Amino acid sequence: MKKIFVLLVLVAVASSSCKKFLDTQPTDKIALEQYYTDEAGLTQALAGVYDPLGSDNVYGNLPNGFEACTDEGYYARSGQVTGIQVFNFDPSNTNVTNLWTDLYTGINRANDLIAHIDVPQMDEGKRQIILGEALFLRGYYYFMLVTRYGDVPLRLTPTTSPNNVQLARTKTADVYAQILKDMTAAETKVATSTAIGYPSRVSKTVVEGVLARVCLQMAGYPLNDTGKYAEALAWTKKVISSGEHSLNTTFSTDAAFNGFNETLPSVPANANNAYRQIFINAAQEVYNIKESMWEIEFKGNRTDGYFDLGPLGSQVGITMTPSAANSPLYNYPGYCYGFIKGTARLFNKYDATGKDLRRDWVLTTYTWTVNNTTNTATKTAIAKTVQYGRDMAKWRREYELLAIKNKNQTGINFPVLRYADILLMFAEAENQVNGPTAEAYNAINQVRRRGYGLPIATASVVADLTGLTKATFQLAIEDERMRELCFEGLRRMDLIRWNKFVSTMNSVGAEMGAAPTTGALTSGNQQYGGLGGKNVTARNLLFPIPSLEMSSNKLITENNPGW
Repeated sequence: MKKIFVLLVLVAVASSSCKKFLDTQPTDKIALEQYYTDEAGLTQALAGVYDPLGSDNVYGNLPNGFEACTDEGYYARSGQVTGIQVFNFDPSNTNVTNLWTDLYTGINRANDLIAHIDVPQMDEGKRQIILGEALFLRGYYYFMLVTRYGDVPLRLTPTTSPNNVQLARTKTADVYAQILKDMTAAETKVATSTAIGYPSRVSKTVVEGVLARVCLQMAGYPLNDTGKYAEALAWTKKVISSGEHSLNTTFSTDAAFNGFNETLPSVPANANNAYRQIFINAAQEVYNIKESMWEIEFKGNRTDGYFDLGPLGSQVGITMTPSAANSPLYNYPGYCYGFIKGTARLFNKYDATGKDLRRDWVLTTYTWTVNNTTNTATKTAIAKTVQYGRDMAKWRREYELLAIKNKNQTGINFPVLRYADILLMFAEAENQVNGPTAEAYNAINQVRRRGYGLPIATASVVADLTGLTKATFQLAIEDERMRELCFEGLRRMDLIRWNKFVSTMNSVGAEMGAAPTTGALTSGNQQYGGLGGKNVTARNLLFPIPSLEMSSNKLITENNPGW
C-alpha cells in the first residue's frame, strides 16, 4: 500500500432499533493506545472495519459503476464513451484506483483489530464474536480484490511503517486459501442471525452463505477447482438446515403499494406481491432477516450529520424528467437519474406471457413526467410491447418514508446476500455434484413459484422446471439467477466463473447495437447501449492493477494481461 492507514473511528450509523450496532455518533481520530482499552472501543474499531463497504468507491459505486454494464443492463447515457461503465479505461482510472484503496483500507483496519483483539479486558464470548467478524471482513475484502484484480498483495499484519508498504503480488489460489481460512475461522465465532436481529452485521449463516459463493467462484474459471462444488453444497446445506432463513412470502395489500400498467394475466393488474415487497421493505427500512441476510447499511438524507448514503433508487431507478433545482418533487416521488436501463435480453428471459411477476417490477412499466410549474409528477405508461429502454426499477423512491429526501442518494441498503441466492447456489452445486436431483429442483422451483406469485411449497405446472439434464439444468440456473438477482452486483462474477463473460458481453453488445431505433419494441434509440459489450475483450476479465499502486509499490512489476 502507498499509505499508512491509522485506524479511525469511522462509524456508519443508524437511528432505528433495527440498526443498533451502528447507532453511534462519528468520532474524530484518536490515539491507538486509547482505542482498544475496552469493549466499546473494540466495537467502534469493528464499525471502522465495516465502514469501507459503504463508501462511494465500493457498494456506493457498484450498481452504476463497476456492474453498470452486463447482459442485464447498460449505462443509460449515450455520451458516456469512456470509463468503467463502457469498458474503456486504463490503469490510471480513478474508480479502479479508489476501489483498490478502499478495499485495502478495510483490510488494514481488520489487521489492526485482529492484532489488538486481546488488549481490552472484556467478556470473552463478545471478544470472539468481534474477532470472527473482523476475520470474515478481511476475507471478504480479499474476495472482492481477487475476483477483480487477480493476484494481489496479501497483507495479514498492520501497516505500521513506511518501510513495510512494499509487497509483491500473491498468487490467486493462495489468496483464496487465506480467504477460506479467515472465513472458516469466522464461522465458528460469530453470532447467529437470530441473536443479532438485523442485517447489517455479519452472522453465522451469512458467513456460510458467502463461503458457498467463494467456493462456487473457485470451482469455475479461472481456478476451475471443481472439488469446491461439494464444499459450496455443504455450506448452503448449513444455511438451509439452520432454519433461520426462508423466502419472503408475504406482502402488503395496501393500494399504495400497487403497480402500474402491468401485464399480469393471472392477478389484478396492479397487485403487489411477495417479490416486490422485498424491495419496498428496503425503501422503508423494514428489515426481514429471513430473506435479506446481509445488507450494506445506508441511512438518512445528509441533514442529520451522517453521510453514508447509497445509489439505490436515486442513481439507479425510474428516471424523473425533467429536473429542476430544489424542486419539491424531490421529496415525492423522489428524484432519480436513471443511470441504468435493462437490456432486451433480460426482458425476454422472463415468461413471455407475463406470468412471471418479477419482470414488471425489475423493468419499469412507467416513467415519471414532472411539471415544474405546477410541481406535479405524473406516471406515464410504457407500451407493453417495449423491450428496449426500460429503466432498472428494482428500488423505487416513491416508497421511501423520509419527509425530506436527498436528491442524489438514498438510505436504501444494498442487499449483498439474500436467501433466494442460497437456494440457487444450492441447486447449482447439487446439480454439479449429484445431477438434477429432486432437492435441486425443489430449491430452484421455490424461487420460481414465488416469482410467479404462487405458494412456494406447492408444485406448479406454470412455474416448475422438470425433466432437465445436468447441462440444461445448469443453463436454467444461469437464467434464473439473472431473473431473480439482476442488478444486485453478482452477474459479472457469475459470467466469469462460467467462462462466458467475453462471449456473452460481445453478443449482447451486438444485440443492443442492432436494436430498432423506432417502433413498438423501443422507447427510443438505445443502440448506444451496446458500446460496453462491444468493447469487452479478454483483458476485461480483470481490472488493471492501478498505476498509482504500481508506481509506489516497486515489488509489483507486471500488470494483468492486456493492461
